[in-house]
Amino acid sequence: MSQLRPAVILLLLLSVITGLIYPLVTTALAQMLFPAQANGSLLQVDGKVRGSALIGQNFTRADYFWGRPSATGDSPYNPLASSGSNLAGTNPLLDEAVKQRVAALRQANPQASATVPVDLVTASASGLDPQISPEAAFWQVPRVAAARQLSVSEVNRLIDDNTSTSLPGFIGEPGVNVVQLNLALDALQ
Repeated sequence: MSQLRPAVILLLLLSVITGLIYPLVTTALAQMLFPAQANGSLLQVDGKVRGSALIGQNFTRADYFWGRPSATGDSPYNPLASSGSNLAGTNPLLDEAVKQRVAALRQANPQASATVPVDLVTASASGLDPQISPEAAFWQVPRVAAARQLSVSEVNRLIDDNTSTSLPGFIGEPGVNVVQLNLALDALQ
């Protein structure tokens, strides 16, 4: 019985520290130091939320850049059903899905080179990635420029302006946030 009291007191103390104090302190620090990120990195245009910089959207119109395929549940880019395709690299179903995606992309963008960038035909691990490689964005330029009646150089400049690199310059790959790029396209017109 003499050991029960300190154990209960320690349980209550640690519960208060880890279940109440720690979450409140980290939330307060996040709100003070990184308010945009702590609130979902929301992208706003004219005071209206148009998306998040952290979650991709399913763009299918010819006048928009398209992101990576999403393997999330019932609808693409559904954050409540985040998951990968769970298909191994040796699975014939993955090969068939990639072939179908390549054919669809070539049909939608016949002016582009024959080699379709891999990130346009393979889903990410989460199925929510908002970014594509600069190569995947540049591959789509002929279709988007023609659909928007813009020059290829204007669209290329938008991609360059919306390409992010890692801070130290050697960790990670450059990426283009598709949602932000499409918002920049809309702002042009």
